[in-house]
Amino acid sequence: MKIAVAADHAGWADKEWLVGHLRAAGHDVRDFGTHSDAACDYPDFAARAAAAVGRAECDQGVLVCGTGIGMSMAANKIHGVRAAACQSAEAARYSRQHNDANVLCLGARLSSREAMQEILTVWLATTFEGGRHARRVGKINALDEGRSV
Repeated sequence: MKIAVAADHAGWADKEWLVGHLRAAGHDVRDFGTHSDAACDYPDFAARAAAAVGRAECDQGVLVCGTGIGMSMAANKIHGVRAAACQSAEAARYSRQHNDANVLCLGARLSSREAMQEILTVWLATTFEGGRHARRVGKINALDEGRSV
């Protein structure tokens, strides 16, 4: 799987650690930065990685900032992206099963590396259930395209 990753300065070290985990699991990782702990603006990096997912250049995305919230807010502004900030494996599973999330956002200040690895592992292993959820995701997609639901 081709995965876009990005982080701001608060999530940089954890992003680097997660990239190693993803590569060890056999994924093709495209890193959109940041590449240091120097202060930066998370929307810049969220937009780059999320756009690669929205354009289907990458299958999924993983973004890391202090809480995961800012990255998810920025990523969800990108056409074709359904980003979810997840702080538990259960939330990650539901974000994939019920919402077909294609970008996972993690909080470096809220989760340990071990927790982030578990969340990521569950998120990547979970598939979209479709069924009644497909109708709802279709409505999210309609909103994304500027159509009413």
